[in-house]
Amino acid sequence: MNEKILVVEDDPSILRGLQLNLTMEGYRVRSAMDGETGLRLARSERPDLLVVDVMLPRLGGLELVREVRATDPDVPIVILSAKGHESDKVTGLSLGADDYIVKPFSLKELLARIDAALRRRRVRGETGAGRSLRRFGRAEVDLAARRLRVDGAPVELTQKEYDLLAFFLSHPGRAFRREELVRAVWGSSYEGTARTVDNFVARLRAHIGDDADAPRYLETVRGVGYRFTPG
Repeated sequence: MNEKILVVEDDPSILRGLQLNLTMEGYRVRSAMDGETGLRLARSERPDLLVVDVMLPRLGGLELVREVRATDPDVPIVILSAKGHESDKVTGLSLGADDYIVKPFSLKELLARIDAALRRRRVRGETGAGRSLRRFGRAEVDLAARRLRVDGAPVELTQKEYDLLAFFLSHPGRAFRREELVRAVWGSSYEGTARTVDNFVARLRAHIGDDADAPRYLETVRGVGYRFTPG
């Protein structure tokens, strides 16, 4: 097994219990007690699965999920939350979480769900569906390496250009409002306008060779915003 799990939980007793039991199950465990540290570890450690509490200091759990999903569409994420209303679960799952477990929870159930999520990830890897390479048109994107190539040549992107492109690639066929894209890529604390998205989409179209007048991949959805279509 020896898969790596990142636990982001600010309750010391819950965190210690999860660290102990996951280690006993054979997992390598990294941990953080706030969202900002959790996000940094998620990006640097590249865990095989994340367990994330919703109520975290410095960066909330849902924001952490959104940030991770913007650049990594494949890593399983299990949310822990004291909020058990259906609307809370729908919000967590719509942001990209794979599972949502309400506190207080059964340790046996949590371990079973973690095992199931990791088995699905392994199957995707074996079939090729979980690979980090995405190709469309003349472009090839390596999500793990954060690299874009067009016609085989590397193309330099800014961090936010890449984050926006990765978010689109993670949600093919779905139309997003500009405000949704701002929250997903720039975060809820961003003070700019939603029209920033227009400028970034225009730059991405130029990078990937998409026709600005009749885009094939980064499409404008009238009255809504934008949609990525792989072609």
